[in-house]
Amino acid sequence: MSEQIFALDIGTRSVIGLLLHQTDTSYTITDYVVREHTERSMLDGQIHDVVSVSKVIKEVKEQLEQKHQIVLREVCVAAAGRALKTKRTTIKKNISLQPLISKEDILFMELSAVQQAQYDLAIEEREHSLTHYYCVGYSVLQYKLDQDIIGSLIDQQGEQAEVEIIATFLPKVVVESLIAALQRADLEMEALTLEPIAAINVLIPTSMRRLNVALVDIGAGTSDIALTDTGTITAYGMVPKAGDEITEAISDYYLLDFNEAERVKRDITAHNEAVLTDILGFKQTISIEELATAIKPAIDELASAIAEEVIALNAKSPKAVMLVGGGSLTPHLTTHLANRLQLPDNRVAIRATDAISSLNFDVEMPKGPAFITPIGIAIAAKQNPIHYISITVNHRVVRLFDVKQLTIGDCLLAAGIHIDKLYGLPGMAYMIRFNNQRITLPGSYGRPPKITLNNELVTVNESIKHGDVLNVEKGENGKEPDVTIEEIVGELEQFRIYYNNQPHLLQAELVVNDKKANKNYKIQDNDDIELKEINTVHDFLHSINQIENLINNKSFILEVDGKKKNFPPFMKQILINKHPATPDTILKPEDRLEFVERKEPTVYHLLEELNESIYQTLKITFNGEQVTLQKQVKNVLRNGKKVDIHAILTRDDKIELKLIEQQHFIFQDIFKFVSIDLTEIKPGVEIKRNGQPATFLDPIEENDEITIK
Repeated sequence: MSEQIFALDIGTRSVIGLLLHQTDTSYTITDYVVREHTERSMLDGQIHDVVSVSKVIKEVKEQLEQKHQIVLREVCVAAAGRALKTKRTTIKKNISLQPLISKEDILFMELSAVQQAQYDLAIEEREHSLTHYYCVGYSVLQYKLDQDIIGSLIDQQGEQAEVEIIATFLPKVVVESLIAALQRADLEMEALTLEPIAAINVLIPTSMRRLNVALVDIGAGTSDIALTDTGTITAYGMVPKAGDEITEAISDYYLLDFNEAERVKRDITAHNEAVLTDILGFKQTISIEELATAIKPAIDELASAIAEEVIALNAKSPKAVMLVGGGSLTPHLTTHLANRLQLPDNRVAIRATDAISSLNFDVEMPKGPAFITPIGIAIAAKQNPIHYISITVNHRVVRLFDVKQLTIGDCLLAAGIHIDKLYGLPGMAYMIRFNNQRITLPGSYGRPPKITLNNELVTVNESIKHGDVLNVEKGENGKEPDVTIEEIVGELEQFRIYYNNQPHLLQAELVVNDKKANKNYKIQDNDDIELKEINTVHDFLHSINQIENLINNKSFILEVDGKKKNFPPFMKQILINKHPATPDTILKPEDRLEFVERKEPTVYHLLEELNESIYQTLKITFNGEQVTLQKQVKNVLRNGKKVDIHAILTRDDKIELKLIEQQHFIFQDIFKFVSIDLTEIKPGVEIKRNGQPATFLDPIEENDEITIK
């Protein structure tokens, strides 16, 4: 069973109509018609005069209808490749606060990148026109995680995720003007393709697209370029130079009007020579070699322009170049282009219709490259057509080019909904101080957008079809942190000790803004939180408000003879488990802590600590017995007043040891230390010192022997 296909190639200089029959395995061309434009109604492949172009289209259509007794209602056409725009864009996202990335998150990133490319293109084109571009497809070039290329971002963790895409855009005016011209000719657009895709589909099958090949369609007004590599079409481009520049060069050199120069170009291409008559009436015959030499600068200029654009798109020379279109027959163009691209001559070639596999002919037609694109349009428009579909997005009708399996993401792009604004914003973070360090508590993540398709909840990669109704609601914003102190510090350890035989449970103390708090306290913005851990004796006494025990026991200072001195023996003693300790001693579970009072300090204790004495002693023998005499030689003044050795001292007392005027021991001092009744001493009593007679007022010295008889 066969199917008839009607295709139109609406070019700058002419319109080509083709009738094909398609079977399961091949295509057969049954007829074709070529009509040139009578006016300059097309410029660089773009319809500028819809009425004039529609007249030519109608002539082609009616001729085929009359010849084959059929009625043609639908037609396959192509949008000019020169209208396509490609943009490479990279978008980055901080994922440090959102460590796990889902497939939907990545799709949103890709769509954000497409929107950025669309925005960049709008800014770029604003300098030239206000043409509005629609995305007709995009491909991901690579993903990156923290600057390193990665195969997939799903469930990855890091600081920054990155996606680079290449997006293709088509101006609305191109398609709208094309539809308008067809409607005036009583035709409906059955399917739409893109001219570069049409030519590539018939010459470079998918299996060959892993090769880096350039296809150049040289028409009358422009040269369209498409590049393949790594299994796909990587770039499109256009050069505003083509066959008309060659025609003008012939016209200038041989003094011909434009139409005559165009005829000469065709004749010399077909027969290798042509007869021409210039505007002065001189007639001559020229060969193709003569023509090539005469217009060599124009040929070289065309080759240079094409080569520069190919290298700009490809970043290097491709492996090979295929030329199609009528302009590709320009003499020696392949050689010039090979030189410019630094390729061997056999790597740049013109491809004709005989290169198309599974193609048959029921009609005699030119075999050259001019019919590659029309045939490609007929085949590609059926194999990979572009349709219009209408979708309602948030109560607004949006039309899309159905160039692939469209998804909700494509609808969001077409509707101009900002993808990056659909996600809810993160909740406001809290800034707090914890133990004198700044800490940021992030708010909760924003929620993804809520998307419903025909009233059913779906994801952004859900497929769509004509007539679907789509509603998109912005995701909920995140909330402020809801965090307790326990969630920051964890479980607070506790243990028991004994203080003066009373049990105490020790646990770190929580203080918020200088006030005690418990672990369930919900943190607020700008809180100043302190975790006061109880580790030492000092920490414990502070926690039970008995720090004065340490403060009052910190030192016992006296000023002695104008110099301040510390006397630790007069302080309380800290004992842990009966062993001496200090305020910095670390406490352990079940420790027993106590303060032991030391001796109450007196002048006597002070003299003992100073190793001082206020007395002078003298040893003698009295009546054969050893006697020690003692005499005070210093007075003790406390805060300027005389005190005895039993006076109690307090902190910061001022003590002076004042020397009494020096006196020698005399005989009568003995009677303070021996028992003798002086009333019994009468005349005739013998008093001797070392065997010599003495009186009560005689001085005595160490080890003297005293006798009284």
